[in-house]
Amino acid sequence: MKAILGKKIGMSQVFAENGEVVPVTVIEAGPCTVVEKRTLDRDGYQGIQLGFGFVEEKKVTKPVLGQFKKKNLTPVKYLREFRAGADEKLNVGDQVKVDVFKSGDVVEVTGRTIGKGFAGAVKRWNFHRSAMAHGSKYHRGVGSLQSRDAARVFPGRKMPGHLGDEKVTVLNLKVVSVDPEKNLLLVRGAVPGARGSLLLVKEASR
Repeated sequence: MKAILGKKIGMSQVFAENGEVVPVTVIEAGPCTVVEKRTLDRDGYQGIQLGFGFVEEKKVTKPVLGQFKKKNLTPVKYLREFRAGADEKLNVGDQVKVDVFKSGDVVEVTGRTIGKGFAGAVKRWNFHRSAMAHGSKYHRGVGSLQSRDAARVFPGRKMPGHLGDEKVTVLNLKVVSVDPEKNLLLVRGAVPGARGSLLLVKEASR
C-alpha cells in the first residue's frame, strides 16, 4: 500500500534538468503509525488505519486514549483509513515514511478546500451580473429561479450558499522529488487546502 498522511507546507518552484521551472506543492508527509489493521474476517474489508501528527494526551478523549494505550501507541492528532490488498504486510505499530514514494510516481491528493463562507451566485457559480445602471437595483442577483409555467423551483438550481470547505481530490499528480531526511514530498501542481491542513496522498488509482 503506497499511501501516507501529510501536512501542506505551501507552494514553491524547482528547476527540472532541462531548465524548465516546475511549480510544486511542498508536503510534510509522515511519519505515520499504523494504528489499526482491518481484516476481511472481522471487518468485512481490507484496510489500514494510519495516524499522523502530535497531540497532547489531555486533548484526547479517554475512550480513544484507552485504545492507544491498549496497543502501546502514542496518541496522534489525525486518523484516516486506506483500503489495502489481501497481501498487505503492514501491522499495528509499523511506521510509514515518505520513502514509500519515489520521484516519478503518480499520486492523487485529497484535502479540504479553503472555506469562503456564504457567497452569492456571481462568486459561487460565475454568473454574469445584471445591468449596472443606477435604476437597475439588481446588479449581482441570482436572476429568475423557475421556468414560466412550472410555478416552482427545480431541484439542483444554482443559488447563493456556502462556498468552499469541501473534500476535493486532485488526480494524477507527479512526484517531483522526495526528501526522507526532512519527510518532505514535492508534488507537481496545486492541491486543495490551506497551509497546515491535512492531506491524504496515495498512489493513483486510475
